[in-house]
Amino acid sequence: MTEPRIAPLAAPYPAAAQAAFDRIMPPGVDPLVLFRTLAGCARVWEKFRAGSLLDKGPLPLRLREIVIDRVSARCGNEYEWGVHVAFFAKRAGLSEAQQHATVHGGADAACWSDEERTVIRLADELHDTASISDGLWAELRARFDDEQILEMIALCGFYRTVSYFCNGLRLPPESYAATFPAA
Repeated sequence: MTEPRIAPLAAPYPAAAQAAFDRIMPPGVDPLVLFRTLAGCARVWEKFRAGSLLDKGPLPLRLREIVIDRVSARCGNEYEWGVHVAFFAKRAGLSEAQQHATVHGGADAACWSDEERTVIRLADELHDTASISDGLWAELRARFDDEQILEMIALCGFYRTVSYFCNGLRLPPESYAATFPAA
């Protein structure tokens, strides 16, 4: 267990923070350490929530979670990967093999559909080059509309930022979170 570099807020929370936590956390689940830490700086917390993409967007849950899990794994962000696997893997229909592949596999892993391979390649190319090759762009255009492509790019960028917070602040894992599978 690590100590976070900045102490998260402790209950009782300020009214504005509590109201935000109530909107984004499932009933009966304590606010994430990430949220409690960022809420200690009102400006950063406001900007974080404004760009968080926590609402239902134009992507199916499964593709959204593949993007988030892959970006988090590529960034070594076990905290966020573990929270998303714990909350969404079952709902998104991600098998144990697919969860493992988000951390240790490539886009060519046998467990992925062609559409899912394209999404993983996008996360990987953006992670590695901060760009999208012409070949991948053509595949994206053949499979997704503009809104979905923009959403995936935004998710990749946002969850890289989340990784900076989680890793940079050395946030301890949530008690219920999954851990990276062994190679």
